[in-house]
Amino acid sequence: MNEQSGAKSPRYKQLANKFVADIHAGRLKPGTRMPSLRQFARQQQVSISTAVSCYEELKSLGWISARPQSGFYISSAELPQDSSHPYPQWSQFVSQVSTPKPAQTVFEHGPLGVSFSPLDEQAVREMETSFRRAIRRIGDRLSRYPDYQGEISLRQALANHFTQQGFPFQAGELVISHGCLSAIKAALETCTRPGDAVAINSPCFNGLLELLAQMSLNIVEIPSLDEGIDLAQLEFHLKAGNVQAGLFSTTFMNPQGITMSVEQKKHLAKLANHYQTPIIEDDVYLELSHMGEFVLPAKYYDDEGYILWCGSVSKTLSPSYRLGWCLPGRYLEIYLAKFSAGSFGVATQIQLAIADAIETGAYTRLLRKKQIQLLGQKQRYSDFLRQHLPKNSRISQPQGGIVLWLQIPGLDVKAMEQDLQKHKVDIRLGPLFTSLSLYQDCLRINIGYPLNEAVKEELQTLIAIIRRHITSDD
Repeated sequence: MNEQSGAKSPRYKQLANKFVADIHAGRLKPGTRMPSLRQFARQQQVSISTAVSCYEELKSLGWISARPQSGFYISSAELPQDSSHPYPQWSQFVSQVSTPKPAQTVFEHGPLGVSFSPLDEQAVREMETSFRRAIRRIGDRLSRYPDYQGEISLRQALANHFTQQGFPFQAGELVISHGCLSAIKAALETCTRPGDAVAINSPCFNGLLELLAQMSLNIVEIPSLDEGIDLAQLEFHLKAGNVQAGLFSTTFMNPQGITMSVEQKKHLAKLANHYQTPIIEDDVYLELSHMGEFVLPAKYYDDEGYILWCGSVSKTLSPSYRLGWCLPGRYLEIYLAKFSAGSFGVATQIQLAIADAIETGAYTRLLRKKQIQLLGQKQRYSDFLRQHLPKNSRISQPQGGIVLWLQIPGLDVKAMEQDLQKHKVDIRLGPLFTSLSLYQDCLRINIGYPLNEAVKEELQTLIAIIRRHITSDD
């Protein structure tokens, strides 16, 4: 089994994932009739109950449908197809200490800008049910401040959930926070002081750059590579004492979509432990694999507790819940002190509702559905962009997450800004993700919304603006 996939899945899920992979690769076509349950059981040498569970899994996720008196068929809905096209090229540079600057732009918050995937009607109903149960169970806790470390039921639910994925930890090791950025802020306060330098991915999520600027921290941007980041440059700065901490997204990075290889994650953990330097791991997209496979974080390989692992339900469920967490490792006591200062914890009702969704399996069901939706949306957005952008455009093809990174040679994104504001198009331009003079021909697009006519219209407006601001055909 691939080490990156975590714990071994039940047999029926392994078989279901194999079917999904075959559909995704085009080996199984829409409309193809599936074997009967008895035939499938014989072919795979499994019990009838395992065959039924496999088909029910595929059916619940929308990959197959039942026809009365006929059997099961591959869904005829539009399914993603593999296609080859050039990927963005990663800027290579010698990293050095720089100062992040807060963004001055006021965003419109349109469908292409904010990295966000809305809840569908089924998800809303399931979460409403969890909230009703949570309110019935709250009891006398309604009159008390929340536990500043987090409700034990939620911490235990999260510990069980991730342990089942092959990433074990104890509920007592976890701290619940007001979203992922809140968890990261407390981690930075735990590990740094104003004027310190923090190593980060380049390009880096603009929200993190703004947070680092607000905290008066300097940064050292580490270049991206196909397999992750330039760990040789990171080690140079760790060895020289140029950085006091690291802050890295390691899985389905925002904005570039890269996931560190297993070897990179192991090496990152090894560097943190060897140089005894805290590394904050921003894993807000960890569970949004488009193929439904759990990817182990770098924290899994951290033997001595120098990695502070942060996550959230903001991308998997909704940012409105404002709920995240941190696994601070050896820094737990200091982290709790920093986090509890001026804080009375996260709303109890929210914590109990999320715990209920996890415990009842609703969270896993909604997560699997969203993963498949994003797989299809990624391909539909990519196909649309390839059809309408200049031919030399480069589009990322991440294996998870909610964004695409576009590189369009000859584009001057700075010159686009007024045009975008005039037409009220919300988009995130490349220079927003760096403190250096980089990514001038790049931009990030959210793919979280279904590609309906309104979104297509906004994309067409964006593409027309892009074409007006290409300075060369190189």
